[in-house]
Amino acid sequence: MAMVNLARRRAGELVRPGVLWAPALYRSFAATAAEENDVVVIGGGPGGYVAAIKAAQMGLKTTCIEKRGALGGTCLNVGCIPSKALLHSSHMYHEAKHAFPSHGVKFSQLEIDLPAMMAQKDKAVSGLTRGIEGLFKKNKVNYVKGFGKFVSPSEVSVDMLEGGNTVVKGKNIIIATGSDVKSLPGVTIDEKKIVSSTGALSLSEVPKKLVVIGAGYIGLEMGSVWGRLGSEVTVVEFAPDIVPTMDGEVRKQFQRMLEKQKMKFMLKTKVVGVDTSGDGVKLTVEPAAGGEQSTLEADVVLVSAGRVPFTAGLGLETIGVHADKAGRITVDHHFMTNVKGVYAIGDVIPGPMLAHKAEEDGVACVEFIAGKEGHVDYDKVPGVVYTHPEVASVGKTEEQVKALGVSYRVGKFPFLANSRAKAIDDAEGLVKILAEKESDKILGVHIMAPNAGELIHEAVLALQYGASSEDIARTCHAHPTMSEAVKEAAMATYDKPIHI
Repeated sequence: MAMVNLARRRAGELVRPGVLWAPALYRSFAATAAEENDVVVIGGGPGGYVAAIKAAQMGLKTTCIEKRGALGGTCLNVGCIPSKALLHSSHMYHEAKHAFPSHGVKFSQLEIDLPAMMAQKDKAVSGLTRGIEGLFKKNKVNYVKGFGKFVSPSEVSVDMLEGGNTVVKGKNIIIATGSDVKSLPGVTIDEKKIVSSTGALSLSEVPKKLVVIGAGYIGLEMGSVWGRLGSEVTVVEFAPDIVPTMDGEVRKQFQRMLEKQKMKFMLKTKVVGVDTSGDGVKLTVEPAAGGEQSTLEADVVLVSAGRVPFTAGLGLETIGVHADKAGRITVDHHFMTNVKGVYAIGDVIPGPMLAHKAEEDGVACVEFIAGKEGHVDYDKVPGVVYTHPEVASVGKTEEQVKALGVSYRVGKFPFLANSRAKAIDDAEGLVKILAEKESDKILGVHIMAPNAGELIHEAVLALQYGASSEDIARTCHAHPTMSEAVKEAAMATYDKPIHI
């Protein structure tokens, strides 16, 4: 099937909870701002700062309000970026210790300089933060540092970080305040013994024993960092599987790989008690279904049970913005809330809580405000676990395809048969492609490989254009590259691979 069927989706095809405009409940507030903005963005994270820059590029007078005083949100400051810095640094140490000798590189002594590792992480964060401020200046985005809250649908009162208060007026206001760590009943995060992902990024020493509560993306990534540096890592997960959104076959292989790296798992297990009275932490756990209790001891406990929308203190109730039971703001297909002129994007609305999804929301939302068409297809947002190997996916899992009752074919190719992977002695993992049986249209792609997060975008583009597995299979891939495994998996889907 040739790739000639370009999907031309309009904004109305984006399915979101529909809401009706309602009269806003708010009191009048005398504005102190000099001018009214076309767009005001509350939040300077990936969704917010991208929306602000896009709005300015489209000729709209724009102000962005950020409470942290540093742009980039959770992702840049205490999330995606610092965690990837530590993942890379810890991987380099692990490779030097375990892999270098087989490549003929030997050391008489190898040690960890944790302060230097943290300094490298902090340097990356500060450089990128300043970079966004530079982009604001370049695009003439007004940047206000402080905590903003609604006083009317067109006015935001800002408690300035430097002291004092100002009011920012806007014809259109976008809520882009992101998400916060999900707490667990009876588990108090002090960022010392019991830490969130934020605390896990700045530990002053390598804990001998680390317990991670939650086997999702963040927990496994941070567990990998400290496990490589010497921690004994145990992951406690209430569900029967790690990363429940992952394709089942890939998940099993992924868990085996993590176990080979000495990460231990306690699945179908819940934490029912915490004792921090001693030098470390004692966790009381029991089977999720109930049963005999046991105790886990740790120097540090990482709470990584997910994230929740951050909307506290924004004054949403003042203007009557609606949210669902999970605290997510309800929006229509234009990202508008039930209050006219007030929009929401990113982690505060339904959809995957991912930085790149928030960025796409931001661009589409501003395009709607400017009178153009915007679109985000949440079925084509890739997800990546940045462990080693990485796991990346886009589209449907095999379990989802089965549930839909669609006739399908599966093609797989292991990196053990990939020449580049063998040449660099890093050949764990596979590529798995799911395609509709009759049309050969690709439904989902799942990759476990050292650089799966980079390889997945060929698949994202293929899904976006409605490509078939044959389209990928007949596309020339450079040799020797890891990406040839994607081609071979596509060949295995519609016909037969060559190298296995």
